[in-house]
Amino acid sequence: MRISRRKALSSALALGATTALLAGRVRGERSSPPPADRIRPPGALAEAGFLDACVRCGLCVRACPYDVLRLADLGERVPAGTPYFVAREQACRMCEDIPCVPACPSGALVPSLVDVREARMGVADLSDAKRCLSYSGAAYCHACFQACPVKGEAIHMQQGRTAGGGLIRPVVDPDRCTGCGLCEQACVLDGEAAITVRANHVAQR
Repeated sequence: MRISRRKALSSALALGATTALLAGRVRGERSSPPPADRIRPPGALAEAGFLDACVRCGLCVRACPYDVLRLADLGERVPAGTPYFVAREQACRMCEDIPCVPACPSGALVPSLVDVREARMGVADLSDAKRCLSYSGAAYCHACFQACPVKGEAIHMQQGRTAGGGLIRPVVDPDRCTGCGLCEQACVLDGEAAITVRANHVAQR
């Protein structure tokens, strides 16, 4: 079938516009990293490499047995179609077989991660110490410590009077923290937790 020059030119212009739009979107994704509470799955590459490798297939989301992972929709502050989770709502359950990793077909989640305790999704921190019940002395609470899957290593309860008037407080070892967010989800406070996880695209180790 013969195609007129006008139609061919229109198609070429439309393709060029689409390519430019996609290139602009990719540049926008790189210049505006997701918020600190949007955490990538275990084994995710550094953000720039992750965005290059992730094909937005959703297979890691389907592989998650706890429905922790979600795919970003258009208009979110996370690149559309990419997987993430919010620890305060649903933290990573640290599955021993890490099913999301082998489900990834592109290497955006590195297949060499076989021990979930070596995952580095982010870093927890006592971000609002004044609201922490133990730190402020309002109560003895160690919910975050109990929830930690690497308790005694990634997080421990440090004895000693705090500046807030308490006698004990949670302390995180950033080198052992996996960033799973179970401590943040377990915080008994209403609203935002006193201990929160900063995703790897903003956390400094």
